[in-house]
Amino acid sequence: MSDKHDAGGVPTTGHVWDDDLGDFINQPPKWWMLGLTASAIWVVVYWIFYPSIPLSTSSGFFKGVGGWTAIKEMEADKSVVDEVRSKYENKLKDMTPAAILADSELTEYVTRSGKVLFGDNCAACHGQNGVGTHDKQGLFAPILRDDDWLYGGHIDDIHTTIADGHQGMMIAHKDMLSDAEIETLANAVAAGNPTSTPLFAEKGCTACHGADGKGIQAMGSANLTDSVWRFESSVEGIKRTIKYGVNAGIPETRVAVMPAFKSAGKLSDAEIKKLAVYVYKFGGGQPDAPVAPVAK
Repeated sequence: MSDKHDAGGVPTTGHVWDDDLGDFINQPPKWWMLGLTASAIWVVVYWIFYPSIPLSTSSGFFKGVGGWTAIKEMEADKSVVDEVRSKYENKLKDMTPAAILADSELTEYVTRSGKVLFGDNCAACHGQNGVGTHDKQGLFAPILRDDDWLYGGHIDDIHTTIADGHQGMMIAHKDMLSDAEIETLANAVAAGNPTSTPLFAEKGCTACHGADGKGIQAMGSANLTDSVWRFESSVEGIKRTIKYGVNAGIPETRVAVMPAFKSAGKLSDAEIKKLAVYVYKFGGGQPDAPVAPVAK
């Protein structure tokens, strides 16, 4: 390394290797210096205008002379969205779910907003898009896309189910039936022909499931002839359901509870209507009598 001298006509700091590689002291280009200066000025302006300095003030930070906050920006954006939605939201307040379905424009709006509500409140149990969910014991929550409904698939039935919830009940028969009787009933139910054994009537199964075994909607009892299963469809799974019941208050019982979203305060009346229409529009809902469109 040599002493300070010029290398190739350009001054150096004195650090030169082999007379070819030197540590020059020439200034950066003007455009680069101007950019650096502008960046420094921008940082100062930004810190003054926006809330960026954690000073010890009563509010905990310097709010900036511009008064901008992310919350204010969000609320401004939300007000624009609310203004667009207001014409639909104001209409559906006093409308029944059936009347909403009769208004094609409102139905389209409700269906789109209902998708978000379903994802937030229903998909955890019923699966995304209502396809149902399963656990090791079978169906955990019912499929909402077919036409099999325990409590009815008309739009008002669906609305009532979401608003008020349901908790089906089947008593545990472990102390009422012998193992042989449970085996006989389970095999008949698994075959889709529960009335093929006299035990179905003799043991009082008809009281809940009807004389034909097709269930009673008012009670939410299952149709035992259609091969659609709330729990397990195997003989062993059916035997467990007969033996320990549903929501029977014992550890082995099946658990099937649909929460009441209205009384729990989880959803507003308008949101429950939106969900009812959204679920109905999956395609499995039962058709209702036509409702005259609301005058616009």
